[in-house]
Amino acid sequence: METVAPPATSPIPRGLFVLTLLYGGMTVLAGVLGFKQVAIGPLIVEAGIFSFLLLVVISSTIAQLYGDRTANRLVLWGFVPLAVSVCLIGLVLFLPVSPDMPAANLNAFETVLSQTPRIMAAGPVAYGVSLFLNVWIFSRLRGGGDSKTTGLMIRGAIASALSQAIDSVIFITLAFYGEFPIHDLLIGQIIAKVTLSFVLVPFLITGGVALARRLDATAR
Repeated sequence: METVAPPATSPIPRGLFVLTLLYGGMTVLAGVLGFKQVAIGPLIVEAGIFSFLLLVVISSTIAQLYGDRTANRLVLWGFVPLAVSVCLIGLVLFLPVSPDMPAANLNAFETVLSQTPRIMAAGPVAYGVSLFLNVWIFSRLRGGGDSKTTGLMIRGAIASALSQAIDSVIFITLAFYGEFPIHDLLIGQIIAKVTLSFVLVPFLITGGVALARRLDATAR
């Protein structure tokens, strides 16, 4: 009996594989880091912004090298680690605590991981809208396909700034509207995210593109 060989499949590029792993980790880590506020000069931001900016950088890098369809699929699949992490956190919070665990440690754990339903719902909504918007703006600004470093940096900064501003509006409104006045918090977050988008994101995207290209080249 003749054996039929399975159809050949194209392996995932090494750069895309590494970026995808980083992306999944950042989707989960952003929610945890957000419980600490940090001061960067005059800017006061919640630390989750750093993970979220990396999500923007990774999605833009993938759109640049592998196309916006691949980047959009990555954003869509990012809901999977989000959902799994929420379920696992809920399970761990539900399980009885060990009598040997110090009360202070338990309180700290529950403070960080026990989020209100509004916050838990606002996070994925803001994530989906802002990341899809980032990929769309970044890809549309590409125009004729110019991939020079300057064009890449400008497109990354603009796409990140606009998408991060929308992210702040969605998340803060859904999570906190009606609980307390949100105007100052909203303006502060938008200013901080837009500023960091222009200061950090262009260089991170350039580095991400260079890293992915090098990984792809070494895999051949």
